[in-house]
Amino acid sequence: MANFSLLCRRIKGTWVNLVIDIGNTAAKMAVFERGILVETFHGNNHSLTDLPEIAKKYPLQKGIISSTITLTDDIRAQLDAIGISLLYVNSETPIPITNLYKTPQTLGMDRLAAIIGANELKPKMDLLVVDAGTCITYDFLNAKGEYLGGNISPGINMRLKALHKFTDKLPLVSPDGETPVWGDTTDTAIRAGVVNGIALEIEGYIQQAKERYPSLVVFLTGGDGFAFDTNKRNDILTDKYLVLKGLNRILNYNDTPS
Repeated sequence: MANFSLLCRRIKGTWVNLVIDIGNTAAKMAVFERGILVETFHGNNHSLTDLPEIAKKYPLQKGIISSTITLTDDIRAQLDAIGISLLYVNSETPIPITNLYKTPQTLGMDRLAAIIGANELKPKMDLLVVDAGTCITYDFLNAKGEYLGGNISPGINMRLKALHKFTDKLPLVSPDGETPVWGDTTDTAIRAGVVNGIALEIEGYIQQAKERYPSLVVFLTGGDGFAFDTNKRNDILTDKYLVLKGLNRILNYNDTPS
């Protein structure tokens, strides 16, 4: 009888997924209903403070967790308290694409989730996902649904901090502010070097990939997406929830009604 009740709720559209992505600097949570993103939450990656309220607000049935850090005792206790089935995604979790990465156990699941999210939005297409966060990652999936791999580069704040830490006199500069083509102060020279350098790096990856895959679809995601001006481009799709959407797809792919 309990299984029949859950099945009825699912048919009526009340089957609600909880998606949690814990990164190096922050945690993102999302609620999906019937594949539609309903609400998102952002917070500290060492304590999911919004989780109890989410559980009260929505009839959560299942969830998925991806984390680039070791989960704290506080987070584990909060997850246990909500009382739903949780999928802790890892390199052995079944996914709806073919992973050709030679060391899948070292591959960040956020990278894989982002490309899976892009694949759901643009199936049977050659895809390049640029995720500008703590690090900038470039990941490629071909039209056959094969993940061939990607590259990892320092993110904007990491580059700014490195210039300050590994030199004697260069200051720590904020990414916000004037970004000329040529800096006329040390602050603007550093900011322009980093921000413009990232833009040229992204442009270079896109151009290189398009030379081999002319029908390439490019997605830009991540918290630091502002470092690349997509307003000048009409061939780049922006979606800051790509990782969350990909995780939700992985969760549904692994769901087998009992």
